[in-house]
Amino acid sequence: MARLIVQIYEIQTPQEAEAVAAAGVDHVGSVVVSEENWKTAELKEAIDRVRACGARSSLIPLFQAESGVLRTLEFYRPDIVHFCDALPPAPLSGRGLGPVCERLIELQIRVKRRFPEMAVMRSIPIAPPGDAHRVPTLEYGRVFEPWTDFFLTDTLLVGPTPADDQRQPVSGFVGITGQTCDWGMAGRLVRQSRIPVILAGGIAPENAAEAVARTRPAGVDSCTRTNACDARGRPIRFRKDLEKVRALVAAVRRAESFL
Repeated sequence: MARLIVQIYEIQTPQEAEAVAAAGVDHVGSVVVSEENWKTAELKEAIDRVRACGARSSLIPLFQAESGVLRTLEFYRPDIVHFCDALPPAPLSGRGLGPVCERLIELQIRVKRRFPEMAVMRSIPIAPPGDAHRVPTLEYGRVFEPWTDFFLTDTLLVGPTPADDQRQPVSGFVGITGQTCDWGMAGRLVRQSRIPVILAGGIAPENAAEAVARTRPAGVDSCTRTNACDARGRPIRFRKDLEKVRALVAAVRRAESFL
């Protein structure tokens, strides 16, 4: 089996970028948190530092306007652009793709035309264990695969009503829940997909090996559960615990030997 990808989010400074790359991380992920404050020299330097260290940079724009996305990618030039928009409950209509998926796919097509060297990653939501039937994960995969280079599974919080399903940690986007997704469904997406699938959602050094064994992904991604924590044990956004990162890399490399 090919070497598993280890991907870490959210890296916003050159110092952390260099540190996680030195720890053996393959994909170093960063986030542009708003369209208003999209351009920062420190983040640009972080992305440049990733490339200088021999790793690949991945960038999430947390906004959806095409002009803003293209302008951001032109400035930062990451190796991978990562879209993690919340997706509609039914990606297909009686006439084909629904309007939301049509718009998202058109943006991916425009990005590839403008930046042919840039890979496109798309987050595919999966519900927590026991609720996988409530999210059309495999249908999302079939819809987006022709225009995507990587999938990333991530946990979609679901509640007792459809309205509750919209209450994610970052409104309008999927991710940073710190909770595992249904690994059975993740494995089904891996087997269905012809593109690499990276497993995210509550991945930590303690569960990475089991996650790899059960889903057989192309790699794993961690954000919340490799963050530093405050005095009350709560994860701190945009600050990594390098010991956790190193432990995650070591766990994944050990898991490779059993695949």
